[in-house]
Amino acid sequence: MDLTEREREIVALLRADPLLDAAALAHRLGSTRAAVSVHLSNLTRKGVLLGRGYLVRPDARSVLVVGGAVLDAKVRTRAAPVLGTSNPGTSTSSVGGVGRNIAENLARLGRPTRLVAAVGDDLPGRTVVARTAAAGVDCREVVTSAHPTGSYTAVLDDGGDLLVAVADMRATDELSVPELAAVPGLLAAADALVVDGNLGADVVRWLLAAAGDAGVPVVLEPVSVAKATRVGRVLGGPAVVHTLTPNVDELGALVGHCVGEDPAAILEAAGTLHARGVEHVWVRRGRQGSLLSQRPEAGHPGRAVAVAAPETTVEDVTGAGDAMTAGYVHALLGGADPVEAARYGQVLAALTCTCPDTVRPDLTAALVATHLTPTEPSVEELTR
Repeated sequence: MDLTEREREIVALLRADPLLDAAALAHRLGSTRAAVSVHLSNLTRKGVLLGRGYLVRPDARSVLVVGGAVLDAKVRTRAAPVLGTSNPGTSTSSVGGVGRNIAENLARLGRPTRLVAAVGDDLPGRTVVARTAAAGVDCREVVTSAHPTGSYTAVLDDGGDLLVAVADMRATDELSVPELAAVPGLLAAADALVVDGNLGADVVRWLLAAAGDAGVPVVLEPVSVAKATRVGRVLGGPAVVHTLTPNVDELGALVGHCVGEDPAAILEAAGTLHARGVEHVWVRRGRQGSLLSQRPEAGHPGRAVAVAAPETTVEDVTGAGDAMTAGYVHALLGGADPVEAARYGQVLAALTCTCPDTVRPDLTAALVATHLTPTEPSVEELTR
């Protein structure tokens, strides 16, 4: 279901307080009562609101995201970078964090989404929560940490590709299981759980177990090579992971050895992860697209496909991987099979690369649909 940005803002406010009337909503949004009344009428017509009291439709399949929320800073050189000296460039700042970015993408696609993350009791934390909620994400279970709100600084070259990034994620690193006491109750109303590998190993292990108890499928994003090494130690227990989403370097960290770009080597490494309880391994390969490997079952060898990356002009790659994950989860909950969901995620990643923002502010399901065709992105069947 496609909602305008203002409609998403109204839905987010009403999820927090269903008893707000048009006047109160107008005051919070800096709008007029008449304008808000029109939006409320449209939301009722679309079936999002269920009459007076503005109860939000409960039957849309929803996502719980547990992960990082930070303030992002991006700097980009104007020319080819020269190491060891000052480079002319530009800088921007925005809200970010892998889990938070995934949650915002999902909300902008119209998917009911709740975020559990840790932020400091500081202005950056309040900024992160306010901007995320304004995008339509339910932030009522965000945890206040004793540590400052996290930060992520990315250095991009003149072509928009990432050179290096530095993350201060202490608030997320120190998030503990007792602080996540609300999660089992939230899982009871969720149709999917997305876990960000920035979390500690004990927390990830506990989340996988809680999701297993609730019968909720898990999509696990390893985040980085360093974090993937930690995630790898969690896999192999009784909990099943529906989908793991590494890039090639992270895949190597997960299995404990360098993998490389050869598809056969990638599928062999994916097989190692299948044996450790991962149903689908979706390996991102940048401009080469991605490989999706399905765990073999009794009497079935499992499917392996290569999904092409759509042709696009790269403005900034930051957030593209988060968009891929969000698109994949959104499509799965919409009824797509994993291969179609991967195609959807590839398109959303390409659209994100064309925009300087980490999450496209104009993102809607309709926008993705206009760039997704029955034949593009193309899919190639692979043999193991």
